[in-house]
Amino acid sequence: MILNAHDNEVELYKNNRKEYKVALSIAGSDSSGGAGIQADIKTFSALGVYGATAITAITAQNTLGVHSQLSLPPQIVHDQIIAVIDDLSPSVIKIGMLANAEIVITLAKALNKYSIPIILDPVIVSTSGHRLLSAEAERVLKQRLLSMATLITPNIPEMEALTNMPISTFEQKRRAAEHLFSYGVKAILLKGGHEVGDTKSDILFTNTPSGTEFLFFTSETIATRNTHGTGCTLSSAIAAYIALGYNTREAISHAKKFVTEAIRNGANIAIGHGFGPVNHGFNPQKMYVYESE
Repeated sequence: MILNAHDNEVELYKNNRKEYKVALSIAGSDSSGGAGIQADIKTFSALGVYGATAITAITAQNTLGVHSQLSLPPQIVHDQIIAVIDDLSPSVIKIGMLANAEIVITLAKALNKYSIPIILDPVIVSTSGHRLLSAEAERVLKQRLLSMATLITPNIPEMEALTNMPISTFEQKRRAAEHLFSYGVKAILLKGGHEVGDTKSDILFTNTPSGTEFLFFTSETIATRNTHGTGCTLSSAIAAYIALGYNTREAISHAKKFVTEAIRNGANIAIGHGFGPVNHGFNPQKMYVYESE
């Protein structure tokens, strides 16, 4: 067989092909750049992972709050997801703001035919109190999406909304976690950022055949107003570490350290007039490149 110049280039490409670790974020856009899709891409890049996106909604917001939002048509959300997965083959999917029930249903249908680890951050209400997920979408999310996730990462207000249960004591947190296990949830990282004190603890609840297991991840409280997007950043950091080959517990541990340092390195930065973002780029890593199989 005689190969022409183009064939030789193709053969050389195949023999020397390298790839990135890819993470897909399905979430809303934050015009201020501190949360949502923007925070996810910054986090993926900072940790050496290639980030792809499927945008569900556009928000007009800044450090002072959300001014307005526009949900995208479910079909375009679906098409973004399929376009990315079928071509880029992401190792992990992070899900954030989903806006309405139609998008949740579309997302569940689109992802049902794939076996990709999913980190679900159930974004319900913004830090400023603006509702980002409709009540009907919240119901559908519990019925259709929770069981598909490898890990969900609610904060305390989101956990209370999902379970309709008050959460203050550890026993209440455990009971709330077990309530969500009835929806098919496999693991829950209950974030403790809304608590007061010198330290804050996130709790990983895991549903096992022998019962509910739990593990605390504790970090110091850093005095700063710049905490906008910490939930998005944590869930996307967990996703990035899973893409890099870490198991769930290892990914959470590394992600917690990343977020803590991102908060610390952005604590004294003046940006905007409200709750500023964390410093995603405090120690960016080179893009991880590996040999294609």
